[in-house]
Amino acid sequence: MTLQKLITGLLLKLPDSVLVRLSGGAPIIRDGRSLDARLQFIEVAGAKRPLPAPLTPEIARAGSDMLTELFGGRAEPNVSWSDITIPLDGRALSARAYRPANQRPQAPLMLFYHFGGGVVGNIETCHAFCTIIAAHVGCPVLSVAYRLAPEHKWPAGVDDAIDSFIWGRDNAAMFGAPAGLAAAGGDSIGGNFTAILTLEMKARGLPQPVIQTLIYPATDITSTSGSMQSCAQAQPLTAGTMDWFMAHYLPAGVDRKDIRISPAMSRDFAGLAPAVIVTAGHDPLRDQGMTYATLLREANVNVMEMTYDSLAHAFTTYTGAIPDADKACREIAAAIAAAYQQQGY
Repeated sequence: MTLQKLITGLLLKLPDSVLVRLSGGAPIIRDGRSLDARLQFIEVAGAKRPLPAPLTPEIARAGSDMLTELFGGRAEPNVSWSDITIPLDGRALSARAYRPANQRPQAPLMLFYHFGGGVVGNIETCHAFCTIIAAHVGCPVLSVAYRLAPEHKWPAGVDDAIDSFIWGRDNAAMFGAPAGLAAAGGDSIGGNFTAILTLEMKARGLPQPVIQTLIYPATDITSTSGSMQSCAQAQPLTAGTMDWFMAHYLPAGVDRKDIRISPAMSRDFAGLAPAVIVTAGHDPLRDQGMTYATLLREANVNVMEMTYDSLAHAFTTYTGAIPDADKACREIAAAIAAAYQQQGY
């Protein structure tokens, strides 16, 4: 444990009232939702440190890695993992395969895609959370290190998600899971990839994932209203940061209404995989996730929707520092387990 992580941990153990007093004196409330006191302390402290100018992808990646180190939780006991390579046409992707001691032979493999705006993040970003999923669902999890922009702009990351899902489904038996079945999930841009993946499987006439798990997903990159305004300054994903990500992720001149960028623009959601959709109260993407849940329900897709009013974007990486984030992640894993059971797994 680094000294910085130790000091941060001690500070975040202070009573809520003290943390609020140290970070403005009054709770941060957006759209009637009060921000968790620890997240408020982190947000206010972060806002006092201006971002480097210019902010490069390399600096942003280092910052993301630092947040994971400071706030990330420990891996679940009784979950093992190994790093593997996924061979795809013309490329190979790194991935991490998780196997729980309590693995159920009938539980399908889950492919998981980390957050990061298509620019930052890696397998370590979601390491603790993937172990929570594996342990609580009793399924193997395959976390995929898809290609990042700007070195590999859209649609490289989306293509990696789709192709790795198909590979995982076809090779699920390698991980002790039923052959020919797989679930898909991810947070933020990983949720975006997962939503697009289900639409792509439908377009190709291929089987849907067993379930789709979308955690604070970006579903409409064109959106500028609702929570994109009211939560525009919410850390760690501000509206400005979102713009920065998209400037690096998308090629110039691309149509942002393309459903492989903004899946909410699809005209047909019928027959898509049952969904677990999770949103955070203090997140510019909150309304996008809620709207997508409504679109799926209107198409008679089974949706389990969960909203964590006091939490912010990227909370799946804060399990080591924010008790309510850790609790939420375990509840999400329980919801995934329930969705599996509803599908007979």
